[in-house]
Amino acid sequence: MLLSTRKQWLLTLISLLAIAVNGCDRTSPREVVVYVSVDRIYAEPILEKFSQATGIKVLPVYDVEATKTTGLANRLLLEKNRPQADVFWSGEFVQTLMLKQQNVLVPYTSASGEQLPAQYRDPQGYWYGVGGRARILLANTEKLAENQYPQSLTDLVSLATGGQPVGIAYPIFGTSATHAAALYAHWGNAQAEQFYRSLQEKGVGVVDGNSVVRDLVVNGQLAIGLTDTDDACSAVAKGEPVEIIFPDQGPGQMGAFVLTGSVALIANAPHPEAGQALVDFLIAPSTEAELIQLGGSQLPLHSSSPVSTCLENFVVKPMAVNPTQVFEQLETSKRDLQTIFVR
Repeated sequence: MLLSTRKQWLLTLISLLAIAVNGCDRTSPREVVVYVSVDRIYAEPILEKFSQATGIKVLPVYDVEATKTTGLANRLLLEKNRPQADVFWSGEFVQTLMLKQQNVLVPYTSASGEQLPAQYRDPQGYWYGVGGRARILLANTEKLAENQYPQSLTDLVSLATGGQPVGIAYPIFGTSATHAAALYAHWGNAQAEQFYRSLQEKGVGVVDGNSVVRDLVVNGQLAIGLTDTDDACSAVAKGEPVEIIFPDQGPGQMGAFVLTGSVALIANAPHPEAGQALVDFLIAPSTEAELIQLGGSQLPLHSSSPVSTCLENFVVKPMAVNPTQVFEQLETSKRDLQTIFVR
């Protein structure tokens, strides 16, 4: 009788310990930790919808503007041996490809992801594209007549030569740097370097960021500027005297560079199944449509999704260069452009 009582007591103690351990277990399947470098104003409503639809609690960690994307990527590298995050949701793809290279990510085959064009997903399933934006030319309609609008990036050199004020963001940071690497991948090193050297020699203005380019075009200090669709569309929405031009859209031309956000699963993450569910949700066509409606994206990657109202009158020919090719050229292009633009 005494032995039976002791057994019961031991079993009860083991059960209580198991409940206590499971209660603080970081592997609870009903929550997911996501590191987010997409602007919070766009990401938060989408993550809330995911929680409502699945019952999975989302624990987001947002970047800070000072370290934009790079800070979270570095944190993931530091946590590689004991991951705290399940998912990385980025507003671009360069840092995601770096994390793949460093074996921080794990492949995952998603049905929604398989619907994406091959250009906007990793062939092994290490990452998937989420939403798109493009590099465009923004013209001030009070400074340039329509017949003066450039049709190609290379026209910027001739416009500057003719005395028109032209501007770009420093091509060694952000999307401007990614665009430069894409041109290196598409044109080859020599032609791409010569393009940027010509811009510098012709006195093209180089400023601190794409939003600055936009503002200078809006106020007429620049006649034309190279920027992103999100910055350009915000000016269009305010009724500013500007016109969006997608460059290199004609027969035989290379097309406009389309950047994509990205989402990936972290290797050895604490909540793998919840992480997979979040990835599926973020790359679904319905989520892409929501992101475009919120203004966090302008160009769809899924053929079934609508474009932003800002761009609904455009049919965009994208540059045929994939993110891996861009990533492979990034260090070379930055090294060359630092020599040209940093004095």
